[in-house]
Amino acid sequence: MSCLFCKIVDKEIPADIVYEDDAVLAFRDINPQAPNHLLVIPKQHIATLNDLSDADAATVGLLSVTAAKLARELGFADSGYRTVMNCNEHGGQTVYHIHLHLLGGKAMGWPPYSSTLKTAIG
Repeated sequence: MSCLFCKIVDKEIPADIVYEDDAVLAFRDINPQAPNHLLVIPKQHIATLNDLSDADAATVGLLSVTAAKLARELGFADSGYRTVMNCNEHGGQTVYHIHLHLLGGKAMGWPPYSSTLKTAIG
């Protein structure tokens, strides 16, 4: 399989791993958008949110539970954080293995698009 995240799970590609258990892996994003930007992924390959079945509910729930645990452990849970899951091209997904972005350590604006885009769309 040529999936980047599967290769990280299999330790074929290095990553700054901050958490791992039997089902989930969390590592620092190589292009952080916040002082703390982690990717929380299932070890099981699921390409997009659209590929989820009812049987995957527990796996996806573990991503959120792990994100909350990491936010507490890294010291930004009380000040707040954002979690994001992107789906397909228009949703901003660039790696086709579901993953939850955990962003913290700074105040997050809303809506979550850049000021350049905001100017472009008025």
